[in-house]
Amino acid sequence: MKRFGCLLAMLSLCVSCLGWMGVETAQASSLSLSQFPVVSPVLAVEQRRNRADEKLAEFGNKIDLNNSSLREFREFRGMYPTLAKMIIANTKDKPFESVEEVLEMPGLTEKMKETLKSYLDEFTVTPPSSILKEGDFRLNTGTYD
Repeated sequence: MKRFGCLLAMLSLCVSCLGWMGVETAQASSLSLSQFPVVSPVLAVEQRRNRADEKLAEFGNKIDLNNSSLREFREFRGMYPTLAKMIIANTKDKPFESVEEVLEMPGLTEKMKETLKSYLDEFTVTPPSSILKEGDFRLNTGTYD
């Protein structure tokens, strides 16, 4: 097998050397641009979208309480990580039907309720989607700031 590999390497080296010796150089001066037709390519830009993109478009810039990942709550002061974990843990058993239901979660202190009330306009609720949730894990939606 070792001899076959060496033989193959030598053969390919010889063929490549023969190829170099027989190649004639092209004369660039004999070429003119008028010989080639001018083609104006039209680029068809297609917007690629998948099911996750469509789901993310449903709630736009708001945070979906039933589908958003833990990371997305970081932009709201006082939400990350404690309140965000509570919201995500609560949606495992029963998803939110409305944004106001987040205030009825068990174990909330008055300070937590005040924090949630201040951000109610930033939240939305859509039905849970297997596209963004797999088992008990919220998938990374790729939303980075």
